[in-house]
Amino acid sequence: MRPVLEVADVMRRHGPAYRARHAGHLNRDQLKVMGAIESCRTATLGGHVDICCDCDFERPAYNSCRNRHCPKCQGAARAKWLADREAELLHVPYYHVVFTLPPALAEIAFQNKGVVYDIQFKATAESLRTVAADPGHLGADIGFLAVLHTWGQTMQHHPHVHCVVPGGGLAPDGSRWIPCRPGFFLPVRVLSQVYRERFLHHMNRAFEQGRLGFFNNLAPLTVPAAFSAMVEKAREIDWVVYAKRPFAGPETVLKYLSRYTHRVAIANSRLVAMNDDRVSFQWKDYRADGTAKVMTVQADEFIRRFLLHVLPEGIHRIRQFGFLANGQRGEKLALCRKLLKGAPLGATPEQALDIDVTDGITGLGGIEPCPCCGGLMRSGPSLPRQRPETMSTGPPEGHAS
Repeated sequence: MRPVLEVADVMRRHGPAYRARHAGHLNRDQLKVMGAIESCRTATLGGHVDICCDCDFERPAYNSCRNRHCPKCQGAARAKWLADREAELLHVPYYHVVFTLPPALAEIAFQNKGVVYDIQFKATAESLRTVAADPGHLGADIGFLAVLHTWGQTMQHHPHVHCVVPGGGLAPDGSRWIPCRPGFFLPVRVLSQVYRERFLHHMNRAFEQGRLGFFNNLAPLTVPAAFSAMVEKAREIDWVVYAKRPFAGPETVLKYLSRYTHRVAIANSRLVAMNDDRVSFQWKDYRADGTAKVMTVQADEFIRRFLLHVLPEGIHRIRQFGFLANGQRGEKLALCRKLLKGAPLGATPEQALDIDVTDGITGLGGIEPCPCCGGLMRSGPSLPRQRPETMSTGPPEGHAS
């Protein structure tokens, strides 16, 4: 069922004025995302007619934009991706580790998304693999999945990497599986220290190679001495790396991944109301034990925050490392299962039914039953693309969920 209010409704009503006010300050990727979301599943993209097999009820089924930043287009991509990951699960405990950035580095990341987000992934991977390979901690070659999120609950810029890690790894000679201690993966304080050093090392390299740009209040960092002072200051503080509670079992990893990997800055389900030029949305205040609250901002500010999280083209938000890396995953997983003496873990039918991978894909032709009789819908004639100005501009004022 379509949410009462969607990000697309905000974009359609307020996007044109936002583009006019900020002309020259929006990059190509942001403009592309705005246009895609506004057009998604509307007559602009064309589609076809769905016809009920029983009562001949008809309805239009418009095409999706398939943009990775569109809240409505993640369900189908998530379902396919999740099915692939299901076949890779091992019969071991799984852990969840999160790597964050200090505010000063996050600000640099915002002005250098492509370079710094890559550094964040690289430093995260090197930290986990280095500490895990140390015989004093685990002494194993590990594999893990990493997901970049760039937002907090209020859609402000907050880049951090979530890692889902099997609790153990392969011995250096590949002769055995080395499990981690029950309930404990790796020491987060050590991870934090290694992560800080690896990140700053790569940042220095990027600066020396001229791959970083500094603008507005960060312009002084173009001077080598100022950049070095910033790096040394960052080295003196503790960086936040934290481990969440271990997953209850491999099947809970699937549930987590099914709703986490393909997220965008805000889900349609969190939108509460759009009144005049204001948008209200739900958020959790983790400083108040995760208390649910409602925040209201100007529509212009809502769009600004949403666009903070548009990734440059070519940046992959989901990556796999170690024995789960592309190119060696099949061979390494086969070895892991042989050493663990376990077959590939597939979700049981009961578990599979409990994994929500349909959010955002209802409304595509043939998925929803006929609203008149509940019968099956079949695809009918094609619908041509229409000019954007013939579209509706969204729900009436004051709509709320």
